[in-house]
Amino acid sequence: MKPLSSWPQTAREKIVGVFTDIDDTLTTEGAITSDALQALQILKAAGLMVIPITGRPVGWSTPFAATWPVNAMVAENGAVALLQGASKKNQVHKIYQQDLAVRTHNFQQMQRIAQKVLKEIPGTALAQDSAGRETDIAFDHSEFHTLTAEQIQQVLQLLQQEGMTATVSSIHINAWVGSHNKWQGAQWILKQLTGRDLKQELDQWVYVGDSTNDQIMFEHFTHSVGVANIRRFENELKHLPEYITTQERGAGFSEVANILLKSHT
Repeated sequence: MKPLSSWPQTAREKIVGVFTDIDDTLTTEGAITSDALQALQILKAAGLMVIPITGRPVGWSTPFAATWPVNAMVAENGAVALLQGASKKNQVHKIYQQDLAVRTHNFQQMQRIAQKVLKEIPGTALAQDSAGRETDIAFDHSEFHTLTAEQIQQVLQLLQQEGMTATVSSIHINAWVGSHNKWQGAQWILKQLTGRDLKQELDQWVYVGDSTNDQIMFEHFTHSVGVANIRRFENELKHLPEYITTQERGAGFSEVANILLKSHT
């Protein structure tokens, strides 16, 4: 990972938008910091698209999607997007990748599998935001509850044996039924918003993240940045971001916004 300061200005000048993780990328101790919120504002003011994409649930994401200066927010690892209402302030509407019948069937299956994990792997606990989840399940490993590396691997193995897609974020183990993920979700939402194909303009976008569930984005994006706390997962990542900030979490995201702003003013 190269220092963010080495990102060439000629490359930064082409950037039209930012995809970003939320937890431990925009947030610090579970809340967005003032510098990260200001960073979102200056990016939007400079004319860049801003789209957070997270493993957090719809219920948790909705108030932030309604009030943050973003173009959209993609929740539950690509399954659902939250769009700000055009007619009413602080109102959002949801669009899904799966239809209602599929979501209903999958939800029932996931609840069964979640209970199996809790029963068969001692010490596991559902994420506290589980009530707001519609298309996935999540187990806490670092937010309010701690799991060992061995326990995390046991959970992943069981989920995968049940045919689920599973990833590990900085705080949760997320699992769902379907082929969507953050990368596929990013392509989907850009197509929904603009009709454009992300794969055809990757040199115009940057992704910012902090953990193992971001590595699919680091793998595919031409420009990618890890906030400094990504060092925690460095040995577990097969695909590292191209650049790294000097500061952690929201302060690191603010670094990204500021260096982009210098190229767009």
